[in-house]
Amino acid sequence: MSLNVKPADSCELDLVSLGECMIRLSPPGHGRIEFAKELEVSVGGGEYNVAYALTRLGLRTGWVGGLNSSPMGAIIRNHARSAGVDVSNVVEREYDGFGTTDRVGLNFTEVGVSKRGSATLYDRAHSATAGIKPGEVDWKHLFETRGVRWLHTGGIFTALSENTRQVVAEAVKAAHEAGTIVSYDLNFRGRLWTSEEAIATTKPLVPYIDCLIGNEEDFEKVLGYHVEGVDIESTDDLDTGAFKNMVNQVVKDFPNIKVVGTTLRSVKTALINDWSAIMWNDGTFYQGLDMPRLEIEDRVGGGDGFASGFTFGFLTGEEPQRCVDLGVAHGALIMSTRGDTSQLNRTELNRTADGGSARIVR
Repeated sequence: MSLNVKPADSCELDLVSLGECMIRLSPPGHGRIEFAKELEVSVGGGEYNVAYALTRLGLRTGWVGGLNSSPMGAIIRNHARSAGVDVSNVVEREYDGFGTTDRVGLNFTEVGVSKRGSATLYDRAHSATAGIKPGEVDWKHLFETRGVRWLHTGGIFTALSENTRQVVAEAVKAAHEAGTIVSYDLNFRGRLWTSEEAIATTKPLVPYIDCLIGNEEDFEKVLGYHVEGVDIESTDDLDTGAFKNMVNQVVKDFPNIKVVGTTLRSVKTALINDWSAIMWNDGTFYQGLDMPRLEIEDRVGGGDGFASGFTFGFLTGEEPQRCVDLGVAHGALIMSTRGDTSQLNRTELNRTADGGSARIVR
């Protein structure tokens, strides 16, 4: 069953993402948070990153999340608007001057090196996004009156609170009813909820989802599907055969699923990874570009880069093989710069997806 994406001229927006965007604070270079005398300020969040990247690639996108009226909220709002991301459906809160409720979430990220992996510490409780309530976003107006071709959301947003679990349910149902493609990045975060909570919440959502994204751990922790013989901490090549068997079971249980994508990452050091991906579409598996010993500047956001890359492919009418290659290329390029969000353009993406080298461009 192939994706039936609405024509571009029938909708106001190509993609809307639903999720939290945070302020990221990182020591320069490969420094440690504990010893930092200054911190670099950037923004990012799993779902937001996808909308921002696609706007950089020339598509029309929007982001739905929560912000407050503080300067911290303005950092994110200005970042989105600078690229052209529509924020008219963001849920706005008045800043209480103290941060008791409706905060802007923070994450502190160390960029690892050698055998010390990158690390992220969250300070995101009681955020404005976690406090979004059902009924605060007019999904019918967004998906039917304005028109949206693709909704992207995922497990990080869903895990934030009981409120967000209800909001994501109403969003995916409204998108499904409007004929909008729905993609969902399983993105399990053990610091946000347990596997049992994730499974109980996510399985009822899957009938409204067209595209699932996740690695072997995500499928096990969020949907309860075990991949036999795969060690996620291994530095050896991953056995894609076991993963494919699991995907075949998922799409058998949920025949509405049309696309399943996963990145393949073998970690040699914090800054050298083997990088690729596979995608299932309409009964066929597609192997993405193979990038052994890929040099990395900052691995955070690579998975979102993959998701936005292959989504870009489907939204622009590419064949599945090209879509997965775009995903691999985009994820690799995202990891070549610091920060979570894209600094790329369409020309760079296509050149890398075509197998272009890293020779100097003059």
